[in-house]
Amino acid sequence: MIGKITGRIDYRATDHVLIDVRGVGYIVYCSERTMASLPGVGQVCALFTDLVVREDLLQLFGFPTLAEKEWHRLLTSVQGVGAKASLAILGTLGTDGVSRAIALGDWNAVKAAKGIGPKIAQRVVLDLKDKAPSVMAMGGTVAQAMGDAEAEVIEPVVVTAAPASTAQADALSALGNLGYGPSDAAAAVAQAAGEAPDADTPALIRAALKLLAPKG
Repeated sequence: MIGKITGRIDYRATDHVLIDVRGVGYIVYCSERTMASLPGVGQVCALFTDLVVREDLLQLFGFPTLAEKEWHRLLTSVQGVGAKASLAILGTLGTDGVSRAIALGDWNAVKAAKGIGPKIAQRVVLDLKDKAPSVMAMGGTVAQAMGDAEAEVIEPVVVTAAPASTAQADALSALGNLGYGPSDAAAAVAQAAGEAPDADTPALIRAALKLLAPKG
């Protein structure tokens, strides 16, 4: 299994890059969002990868963070969602958007992705709702996984997770420590993050607690 690729970009297409790793070229397919964030030809990049093996095909799909790779794995576990459909969803919504949509049951947001119909969007939300909290709590970027020594040698240009992702993960962890259930906590954090995308961890926790407070 090829779990991560680090090398120089030899070629860029609309949906994939050719990455040279010590003389071996790997074609890695990425979402539009990831493609837009990657450096230019001749520069070094690093991506987490998922290898799809079929009888007549081997394809690598690349992701800037472990959380996005995990979302891809979960999305493709839903009946009717293939690798390209997963990339379309992630490219349209990003990891934070996917987290919010599933935690809040907002299948219309999922349907906004190219090629995703209402039935598939509803299935994604229903099948993954209970799994959203664990992925929202994930951290880790390519740079963190590589370690300082390797980074010093190859000096890669990496795509890092947005600070908001870390704040949401920390807020979700804090709410879990306070005794809130994963699904309820995830929905509250997702709603709070949607209303204040730039909020830090304490602000997200306060907002989520207000949403979780008994009504009446």
